[in-house]
Amino acid sequence: MDILDHLRQIVGRTHVLNGDDAERYSADWLKQYHWTPLAVVRPSNTDEVARVVAFADQNKLSIVPMGGNTGLTGATRAQDCIVISLERMSKIREIRKDAKIAIVEAGAILSNVHSAVDDHDLVFPLTFGAKGSATIGGVIGTNAGGSNVLRYGNTRDLILGLEVVTPKGQVMDLMSELHKDNSGYNLRNLIIGAEGSLGIVTAAVLKLATKPRAYATAMVAVRSLADALRLLNDLQANTGGAVEAFEYMPKAYIDRHLEKISGARAPFDDSHEINIMVEVGTTIPAMAKSDDTGQTIIVSELQSILESMFEDGAVIDAVVAQNEAQRREMWERREAAAELTLTLPNLINNDVAVPLDQVENFLSVADEKVTSVDAAARTFVVAHLGDGNIHYSVSASRNDPDLKDTIMEAVEDVVLEFKGSFSAEHGIGTSKLSSMRRRKDAVSIEMMRQIKNAIDPNGTLNPGKLL
Repeated sequence: MDILDHLRQIVGRTHVLNGDDAERYSADWLKQYHWTPLAVVRPSNTDEVARVVAFADQNKLSIVPMGGNTGLTGATRAQDCIVISLERMSKIREIRKDAKIAIVEAGAILSNVHSAVDDHDLVFPLTFGAKGSATIGGVIGTNAGGSNVLRYGNTRDLILGLEVVTPKGQVMDLMSELHKDNSGYNLRNLIIGAEGSLGIVTAAVLKLATKPRAYATAMVAVRSLADALRLLNDLQANTGGAVEAFEYMPKAYIDRHLEKISGARAPFDDSHEINIMVEVGTTIPAMAKSDDTGQTIIVSELQSILESMFEDGAVIDAVVAQNEAQRREMWERREAAAELTLTLPNLINNDVAVPLDQVENFLSVADEKVTSVDAAARTFVVAHLGDGNIHYSVSASRNDPDLKDTIMEAVEDVVLEFKGSFSAEHGIGTSKLSSMRRRKDAVSIEMMRQIKNAIDPNGTLNPGKLL
């Protein structure tokens, strides 16, 4: 019996794809990597995943797990590998309002989870532009971040338990619903962010939060990023840490959004260099009530702080959303970032993090460094300013791999100068392997290799990624 026939016996004939049928599983979202998989297998349950993995491991075949395939680092590159697509495993098994947990399968789409828990006045607060196609398994594999990390943390902070198929095809039950469990190594956190190289996540216990009763959302133009940081700290102090998002969009971002997105509108009547989208959410009933002007208290609080900073010159302009449609327009502007980045030719996609008070200095030094390497290069920036994560994309003057790598290394030099990270939320995959070799502590890499070799001695799962 050949390989494809054996796989068909496990998952059914119609759920093993190859040739032209596998085309949509044969490139990354950015279309920077293309491959021909040995086969695409679409299991319907954890047992089928385990049987496929066990068969692959026994026969020295490689497996690449795939969720929504919205990653930005080539982590699903699968030349001559079996792709396990978890798209059929998309059930939201259970939502428990009092415990504030949801038990979901790995193929559940993030926006579907949002909708399901919203019906219970809860939120799963992980959010980013690709939420309509990204899956729970994918965000776990990359320890995804997004726009609400400031208040709620990364994926690792939002997961209580996991179900994982190991490289040998065993099922590891880590489906804890506990907030405290000190019974040995934290295998859950080891799996999260491992990009499918240590195990395939098939289900998860998600930690939910109370849905805010009201939001205050605004676009704010400030004099400097230092003033923006002051605004953030004032808002946190006056709202009890209720700032959910604090996003930086410079003038070049706004201009490109107006140019490329049909129907886009400018955030202000005048153009400004530094534009911030801020959102505050409150679960406190009193803050969600309307004041004498008809506005909610939380909106009035935001306006009061903005007015104070306007008087001293730190805030130049501001527009506060007056309804849900205006709020959505602000979010759509920010969430168009990936789409806008894709319009850049000769892209170098840097996803970095630096300390909050060093963002402005980093951008200044990085711009100079990039120009010194490629005078005709253009930079395109958008940032989760509240947590120091900068998407610092560079459009090189030509499609030269050596030039691109030199620019990436130059940006890394600046990141290192400011004691930052060359990978904030996108992961390593394929595109950051050279950065990993150059920048990661050698002892750390060796320990990671030892862990990988101990858990997956045959290198079955997602080979050639991360390390």
